[in-house]
Amino acid sequence: MSGAEIIIHSLDHARAALAAAAALKLPVTLASAPGAASQTGPTWFKAVIDEARAVYPDAAVTAILDCGDEPGAVMAALRAGLADLRFLGAAETAKKLAAMGARFHETPAPDATLDLLNAREPEAACRAFLTRH
Repeated sequence: MSGAEIIIHSLDHARAALAAAAALKLPVTLASAPGAASQTGPTWFKAVIDEARAVYPDAAVTAILDCGDEPGAVMAALRAGLADLRFLGAAETAKKLAAMGARFHETPAPDATLDLLNAREPEAACRAFLTRH
């Protein structure tokens, strides 16, 4: 992956991103909003990703749940079956969590991120973004 990410806030956003990626035959990285693991929970994020993947099973997708700086959120994500995570906590804690199976991803540069929060046409926005990246 190029490091570009699409930030999703709903199942509709995830479906739009995967529809665009599938149409363009490109891989895509979906990310939750910052701190989403504590706000919506890992099981919600996993369900959204799983449902979107069911509609677009051939889309190559990496899904990253943002756990903020909370190690408990990382543990909950791992229990839910999620391993691709973002964690802003202490490096020593991150090392221990990685030993439990967490795969941590850096935050991409702002110009390598598309946040769908206020997108009026999410699929069109995703197509344009993926074409550029």
